[in-house]
Amino acid sequence: MTKLHFYFHDIVTAKNPSAIQIAQANNTFQSPTFFGLVRMMDNPLTVNPEPNSKIIGRAQGIYGSASFEDIGLLMTLNLVFTNGKYNGSTLSILGHNQIFHEYREMPIVGGSGVFRLAKGIATAKTYQVDNTTQNAIVEYHVVVLHY
Repeated sequence: MTKLHFYFHDIVTAKNPSAIQIAQANNTFQSPTFFGLVRMMDNPLTVNPEPNSKIIGRAQGIYGSASFEDIGLLMTLNLVFTNGKYNGSTLSILGHNQIFHEYREMPIVGGSGVFRLAKGIATAKTYQVDNTTQNAIVEYHVVVLHY
């Protein structure tokens, strides 16, 4: 069992965004939940919440607004570790993320390298969000069982 703690930086509005919109439905922006909005991400994972904190990896994948009733994202991503003893290893997440709930959990459905045959849970808590820019910093705690 391995426990990890890091921060996920979702930068939508900046000179060099880490998450970009790749699709939307014709009526996405008339929906109160932005249903149909899809973004591709390559977000930095850092040791501390500050953007200039040490980078330990990237969250690479896709998320989309998949709920008519609340802002609930379908998240499919790989946590790609690029530094330290997990360098070259990945964890795969596939789950539902209700971003306005204080505490969210998503399943770890696999992994590679050190995390071969992984299963576990990733919990997310918003550390900081700017509703105007949609940029967010999210604190993650991961508990994973692996070979």
